[in-house]
Amino acid sequence: MEKNINVKLKIWRQRGPKAKGEFKTYEMKDIPTDTSFLETMDILNEELISRGEEPIVFDHDCREGICGMCSLYINGHPHGPATGATTCQMYMRRFADGETITVEPWRSAGFPVIRDLMVDRSAYDKIMQAGGYTSVNTGAPQDANAILIPKDVADEAMDAAACIGCGACVAACKNGSAMLFVSAKVSQLNLLPQGKPEAAKRAKAMLAKMDELGFGNCTNTRACEAECPKCVSISHIARLNRHFIGAKLKD
Repeated sequence: MEKNINVKLKIWRQRGPKAKGEFKTYEMKDIPTDTSFLETMDILNEELISRGEEPIVFDHDCREGICGMCSLYINGHPHGPATGATTCQMYMRRFADGETITVEPWRSAGFPVIRDLMVDRSAYDKIMQAGGYTSVNTGAPQDANAILIPKDVADEAMDAAACIGCGACVAACKNGSAMLFVSAKVSQLNLLPQGKPEAAKRAKAMLAKMDELGFGNCTNTRACEAECPKCVSISHIARLNRHFIGAKLKD
């Protein structure tokens, strides 16, 4: 049975990358528990606009758990206190009546704040660009069975490809490491035959770009794995380390 709750949203407000930020608290009354968290943010913004105040800036796009844009740190958890789900998939029934909900942007040197709850995640795009290309022939498409791939390999590559690049792993990591993201993208390409010719070069280039952009090092605390909305395994980090060390030994 649907019911309404009252909550307080303690939200980080920051006018720009170099501006000093602060928390501001907003009272939300009679919010239906089947309302999604982002819809609650929409309701708050409508109230702020009606009062002539600046709305809260936050990222969103598909609202279906696919795009990874809804990067909010809620009550100490990337995407909120829900396992295997993004912020847009979380509903107000997860919160208690009268609760104060703290909402922050990702905290990482690699993800500078643009404004309020929105951060610049273009670093991930630069890491992907550093990964280069795969050796796939252009022209007419190949037959689906032209390159045979063992099912266990295909499944693992698909599991790695489930990463949506949201940045929750970086937000969860005490070092601000992007290793889970980088390793998932490397596995997604290097496990398949088309990605093997550039596998060694890809591992070195993507790790070098990660370091260059200010992300920290992995210390295997597994916080990234615990908070990943797509439950990507840290086994991919072990594989990336093997690829990287192998490439360096060949050098």
